[in-house]
Amino acid sequence: MSNPHLPEVPPPLTRRRGAGTDRHRPGQLPPRARILAAAAHLFIRYGVGAVGVDRIAQEARVSKRSLYQHFQTKDALVAATLNEVGSTVFAQFFDPDGARTPRQRILDVFDALSEIADDEYYGCPFVNIATEVRSREHPAVLVARHYKDLYTAYFEREATAAGADHPHQLAQQFTLMFDGAAAHAALYSGFPESARSAVVHLLDTATGTKDVAPPLNEPVK
Repeated sequence: MSNPHLPEVPPPLTRRRGAGTDRHRPGQLPPRARILAAAAHLFIRYGVGAVGVDRIAQEARVSKRSLYQHFQTKDALVAATLNEVGSTVFAQFFDPDGARTPRQRILDVFDALSEIADDEYYGCPFVNIATEVRSREHPAVLVARHYKDLYTAYFEREATAAGADHPHQLAQQFTLMFDGAAAHAALYSGFPESARSAVVHLLDTATGTKDVAPPLNEPVK
């Protein structure tokens, strides 16, 4: 599976789930969309510090002046790029499928990560960029924190529906487990099955039930 965090360059941008199947051709995208697509590709693959605005403008096929007309500073571009990527990433992992149980929806998040944990996976973009820029007041860090809070909120909602004890604490543990599994996948090009096993154990302990979801990557019958 292709990496959902990494928009194609040249554009189009990665499309969100439910947005349809038609894609814009590169020449039809407005300059701002081309800049965001190029910045996402370069920042996620190479890091924020290694990529300058000249290279982004070249990849996006816009002038440097045009880039600064849309984004006054590189920091603003980093934050906007992460926000653009964020909605795509969240939709990739968190699918509120009403046909599946809360327990299954929690495990689905980790199964989705396992499907993209290959040589083209560079880790969680929120953690990577927040770690690189370091400042907790950087606008991109505020974006990253927002999306990580959404991760925890999703887990807490599903944990509550599953009847778990202390759902907020459990949700925080799931978010930490996800971040650790993502970092492992970036380092070793593979999803650690032990992460899913740990999530199952936490669910068993919190709900007093056993794992009724299918094993990793086994299709639902």
